[in-house]
Amino acid sequence: MKYKLKQKQNQRITRITEKTLVVGADIAKKIHVARAVDFRGIELGKECVFHNDQEGLTKLAAWMKELGRIHEKTDIVFGIEPTGHYWFPLAAFLKEQDIRVVVVNPHHVNKSKELEDNSQTKSDYKDAKVIADLIRSGKYSEPNLPTKEYAELRILMNFREKVMVSLNQVKARITNWFDRYFPEYPQVFKDWEGKASLMTMRQFPTPEEIVSIGARGVLTHWKTEIKRGVGIKRAEQLYAAATVSIGLTEGLTAARIELAALLQQYDLYCKQEESIMTEVLQILEKIPGTKQMLSIPGIGILTVAGFLAEVGDLNNYDHGQQIIRLAGLNLTENSSGKRKGKTGISKRGRSRLRGILFRCMLPMVAKNKEFKALHEYYTTRSQNPLKKKQSIIALCGKLVRVLYTLGTKQKEYNANEVLGPIRQAQLQQSAA
Repeated sequence: MKYKLKQKQNQRITRITEKTLVVGADIAKKIHVARAVDFRGIELGKECVFHNDQEGLTKLAAWMKELGRIHEKTDIVFGIEPTGHYWFPLAAFLKEQDIRVVVVNPHHVNKSKELEDNSQTKSDYKDAKVIADLIRSGKYSEPNLPTKEYAELRILMNFREKVMVSLNQVKARITNWFDRYFPEYPQVFKDWEGKASLMTMRQFPTPEEIVSIGARGVLTHWKTEIKRGVGIKRAEQLYAAATVSIGLTEGLTAARIELAALLQQYDLYCKQEESIMTEVLQILEKIPGTKQMLSIPGIGILTVAGFLAEVGDLNNYDHGQQIIRLAGLNLTENSSGKRKGKTGISKRGRSRLRGILFRCMLPMVAKNKEFKALHEYYTTRSQNPLKKKQSIIALCGKLVRVLYTLGTKQKEYNANEVLGPIRQAQLQQSAA
């Protein structure tokens, strides 16, 4: 694997030739700064300061092409530090101009800036030159920007995550409301999101209103929409809890307004989440290999949709290890001389992808027979047993390779192929 990484690095370096104009740009919200160098690091021309609009981007493209003409450069490589979202329109614009866009690791920029002037000073002008130098040294990567269905999927899944954050906040506020005004309510409805509970919260949320209408009145209201599942016994429990409630009795008018507003927000976020998932399902049907990935026991729609939203088209990768590195799940080690440091994951990648895989693996080691067997083997083997969390991380990498294989080859999940003959023999031996 180290040889492959070295080979990849050499390929990036050899792409920067005498005919290459290397441009580094520091991206901000309104004003960007770009500087250009040749393959040896000699700065060419004066920096270009341009605005984040049509006129500014056109100015940048014209500046690069003019520098290329003056210095006889036939190839342009434009690099940025992807620390925000402001570079997306710029990258799309340059792609339309047939200008190659690459990205450099923000950690590399931060650690390399002192090499420029032996100073901790940070400025847009300085960072642009540091980025250009990193690119000519081959320390860059080409961004895998999603297109077509994958672009739609990424936007929808990112939006869903924000909606779910807001929904959970609203749920917490509703729970807080009950703690203040009706603390006995959860004794009657353990899940307040049920239909009967929501009807109660909308019609008579406070103990005072429930006592005034009585158990029969509550039941009559429920039966207007619910025919089964709730009866007089549940209504009487609610009435009994209301009669002995220790909830606040002052400011109830304002409290009702507060709860009504919270329920409106709750309904809104639930509808948004439902509409998002409806659209996601339609998109997944268009992506080849999705059905096969869903054939893995323990894998659901949210996992596959989140995985593809972060990774994009699987055919853009040569092997699953590239996706493992993208997720920051590749192993790192700090060693020096005779000292051998601890091994851990790099976490240099897409944290959202890493989180999706980790959260998915937790139930899989309990429900998926093959992953459960592997988890037990990793944590109990006689040589180099792993801790439970280490095993889960290792299995996340295994899941990536399985998803990649099923998605690209469009083949159904096969338990025997997941384990393989060598691992099956090891499992049998450890079981014996």
